Amino acid sequence: MQSTDDDALFASRKGRRSITIQCVNNMVKNWVGEVNLKGNYGAHSLRKTWGYVQRTTYGVGFEILCKRFNHSSPAITLRYLGIEDKEVQNILMNEVG
Repeated sequence: MQSTDDDALFASRKGRRSITIQCVNNMVKNWVGEVNLKGNYGAHSLRKTWGYVQRTTYGVGFEILCKRFNHSSPAITLRYLGIEDKEVQNILMNEVG
């Protein structure tokens, strides 16, 4: 069966619906517990990590991430991903070549 954009990433056993955020949180907490990872992780951690990987590995722009996160502006996405002014200033200092 081919997947579509409407398919759930975490599908319920009860049809094609998504599982709840609380269920995803519990799954993530179990996963990190199994590998003894210290910290407070949950569904939100997956969302932020996805954005970080898209930006750092694939070079996805903030405007696209802003849209995917449903943020009202790229500035919110910058804050959300923990991008600091120093990093932005460093980009401005790159040479055009």
